[in-house]
Amino acid sequence: MKKSFVLVAALLAAGVVQASGTLDKIKSSGTITLGVRESSGALGFTLGDGKYVGFHTEMAERISGDLRKKLGLSSLTVKFQPVTSQNRIPLIENGTVDLECGSTTNNAARQKQVSFAVTTYVEEVRIAVKANSGITSIAQLNGKKVATTTGTTSVQLLRKHERANGVNFEEVFGKDHADSFLLLESGRADAFVMDGQILAGNIAKAKNPKDFRIVGEVLNVEPIACMLRKDDPAFKTAVDDSIKGMIKSGDLAKLYDKWFMQPIPPSNTPVGLPLSEATKAAWANPNDKPAEEYAKK
Repeated sequence: MKKSFVLVAALLAAGVVQASGTLDKIKSSGTITLGVRESSGALGFTLGDGKYVGFHTEMAERISGDLRKKLGLSSLTVKFQPVTSQNRIPLIENGTVDLECGSTTNNAARQKQVSFAVTTYVEEVRIAVKANSGITSIAQLNGKKVATTTGTTSVQLLRKHERANGVNFEEVFGKDHADSFLLLESGRADAFVMDGQILAGNIAKAKNPKDFRIVGEVLNVEPIACMLRKDDPAFKTAVDDSIKGMIKSGDLAKLYDKWFMQPIPPSNTPVGLPLSEATKAAWANPNDKPAEEYAKK
């Protein structure tokens, strides 16, 4: 009997055993922990001193407000937990993070580990280069150094294109998106391959934004969505309902305009990416389809 208690305690400590769903956890603790990104372009970034902002970050805060009302709480403490491409899924799985709204692609492989809310942003993967580099296409990356961020889907896309087109380039990895952009900015990489809005966001924050441009073919179209623990349908429904409500009221469109079309901190420079037709379509027909379904179109 004693061994059984020890085992259960160990499993609980590891976050393996979850006696109740996320809604119960939030209600009993009066706290929700949001996974946020530090350098994911206008979707989510930090201003320092523990302040996190961006389209998906503010959306997550509004979701938290709707959850507070749903649970009948007079107040709800919102905690921010910065995550990276490498640790975001483990932190969801072990219960450290309740809801991650950053720049995570919903794909079939990840759906085996976690669940996703309805798509709120549809991304195009592109390449950023220095404006004076002369690079305008993937084919011109032959013999070049290409930066991407460890733990992102862009790594697989790079490899796929390398095999398909016979382009021989060297991959260099940044620990996060800001680090990857720094590799390009400092000349340690000739290009940075990543989600277009992340590229645009980092360029907007650069010392000389005009020194960079986004070029080349669209490598992939990817649905970006909030991530939550698997097998928690009540929590997923509550999150989805909140997002659908923002779509219906027009609040999500207003948030998009705020973070992508208007001047944003810290440099008060607009990212300048109008709402795409693909994102409009995802809002018109809310769904949690993985990237593989988008690729079939």
